[in-house]
Amino acid sequence: MMICLGIEGSANKVGVGIMKNEKLLSNVRKTFVPAAGCGFEPTETARHHRTHMISLIKQALLDSSLSLGEVDVIAFTKGPGMAVPLISMSIVARTIALLWNKPLSAVNHCVAHIEMGRLITRADNPVVLYASGGNTQVIAYCNKRYTIFGETLDIAVGNFLDRVARLLNISNDPSPGYNIEQMASRGTNFISDLPYNVKGMDISLSGLLAKIEAIHSHHKTEDICYSVQEVVFSMMTEITERVMSHVDSQELLLVGGVGCNIRLQKMLNDMCIQRNAKTFSMDDRFCIDNGAMIAHVGLLQQKEGIEFNLKDTAVTQRFRTDSVFIKWRY
Repeated sequence: MMICLGIEGSANKVGVGIMKNEKLLSNVRKTFVPAAGCGFEPTETARHHRTHMISLIKQALLDSSLSLGEVDVIAFTKGPGMAVPLISMSIVARTIALLWNKPLSAVNHCVAHIEMGRLITRADNPVVLYASGGNTQVIAYCNKRYTIFGETLDIAVGNFLDRVARLLNISNDPSPGYNIEQMASRGTNFISDLPYNVKGMDISLSGLLAKIEAIHSHHKTEDICYSVQEVVFSMMTEITERVMSHVDSQELLLVGGVGCNIRLQKMLNDMCIQRNAKTFSMDDRFCIDNGAMIAHVGLLQQKEGIEFNLKDTAVTQRFRTDSVFIKWRY
């Protein structure tokens, strides 16, 4: 039995999770919420994370009835993500590891989403649609790697929705994507001339964003949100189905913060029903960035003897999903 404390802080959420083998002991987090019309700047985000980190660690240990001395390994997000928050959280992890003489495990954020999704849903070998603020990828496992078959060519879907929210002055509390989803449910008129850019198994969102910038003053906010969701999620569903067909998969796992969106879940589920396939999705406890997913992969790596020296724990903003050797899968 091994216990891992995981620290996540790659974007606007900072979280601490504790896993004991596959059992969740604690999963706490805080979200940096900027003013409406503003994004989250790296320096401000990192300051927010540093402010809450000690209290989150204390709360996670309290929830788990543990002390730091009883933790076997400290895991943290190596990347991808925003540089300053990543650096701040890696310093916390390294400090704890040095003070308590614990091994470090540097975790790929994207792989953590996938592995936590597999753990929670018990999906066997699914195609994965990873939809988040910084990433939009369609992934399938092959030969010890998570191979990316399709992805965004420019803007990730979560980043795109954030920018639409800023353009429309939609509140960031609790999140821009959630508020767009609520407004979309009240939209009645579909804007039919929005660009739909699917290129093989990839998508492009920059042209759609430019179009919204040009026309947003001529339409109701609710109709823009409704139309944006229908177009973007249709594009994502199309490339996901194409990958499922290519690899002959009957399972689909949806992960990442945008995966909380009910409309996206329904589109994907409808597609899977037509293919006699099964959809696996999660709620916001695990879809949204969290420390437990980092702790889970930290344990997987530690149990496989994947060791990290301090020099191996430098963070990187560009840490590709397919660059990680998945030693624990067969």
